[in-house]
Amino acid sequence: MTKNWFITGTSRGFGREWAIAALQRGDRVAATARNLDSLSDLADKYGDLLLPLQLDVTDRDADFAAVARAHDVFGSLDIVINNAGYGQFGLIEEITEKEARDQFETNVFGALWITQAALPFLRAQGSGHILQVSSIGGISAFPNIGIYNSSKWALEGFTQALAQEIADFGIKVTLIEPGAFSTDWSGDSAKRAAENPAYADFHAKAAEQRRVRQGTPGDPAATSDVVLRVVDAAEPPLRIFLGTSPWPIAKADYASRIETWEKWSDLSAAAQGH
Repeated sequence: MTKNWFITGTSRGFGREWAIAALQRGDRVAATARNLDSLSDLADKYGDLLLPLQLDVTDRDADFAAVARAHDVFGSLDIVINNAGYGQFGLIEEITEKEARDQFETNVFGALWITQAALPFLRAQGSGHILQVSSIGGISAFPNIGIYNSSKWALEGFTQALAQEIADFGIKVTLIEPGAFSTDWSGDSAKRAAENPAYADFHAKAAEQRRVRQGTPGDPAATSDVVLRVVDAAEPPLRIFLGTSPWPIAKADYASRIETWEKWSDLSAAAQGH
C-alpha cells in the first residue's frame, strides 16, 4: 500500500534523500522548503506524487496551513517527518540572545508546531507515524554546539513524552539520531557566533575533538533504506541511531552518568529528608 508523507526541510540533506526514496517507490510526498526552486526537478520527475509546499517552520500559522493542505490533497497522512533544522556553532558565552532564540524557533518550536498540526488528523484516523530528526547531540553534548545540543535535548524530551501520550491512538513515534554525515549541516546551512578571543586556544581544541569524534562522515543516501524500513515496521523503535559513531559515544556518556549518580547516591538519598 502506498503511503502519504509530510516532510519538512526537503531542499537538501536527509529530507531530500528520504523524499526521493518515498517517491521512487510510488508513495506521495508533501515536501516543504523555504525555496520551492530546490524541488523543481522532483516536481518535473514525479508529477502529482509530489506536493511542494513553501514553508518557514518558525511560522506557526503557516505550519498548520501546510499540514492541512497536505491532508486535504492526499486525504490522509501516514508519515510526518520533522527534518527542518540547522546547526548553530558557538561557545555558550559567545551565543547571542537572537542566535539562541532562532535556534529554538526552528529546531524545537518548528517541530512542535508541525507535530501539533498533524495530531488531530492522525488521531482521527487512528494511525500514523511521527519521526523527529534529532542527533547524537540530542543525548550527549559537545563544546561549540551547546545551544544546538540544548535544542535537540528539548526535542527529545517532548517527543518521549509525546510517544506515551498518543500510543493509545495507534500513533507511532521515532527519534532519528544521526551521527556525522556528509550533509550541509556544518556548511552553508550552519550559523556561527562571533568568536571570543579569550577562547582562542579552546576553539582549536574543540575543533580537533570534533574531527576525531566524527571520523569518516556517512553517506546521506545510504540512510534512505533504513528510514523506509523504520516507517514500514509494525513496531518501530522510539529511538534509532544512524551511522556507527553515535553508539560508542552514547555508551560512554551514559556509563559516566550512571557512575556519577551512583557515587553520589548516598547524598541524593539524604536530600529526601527521611
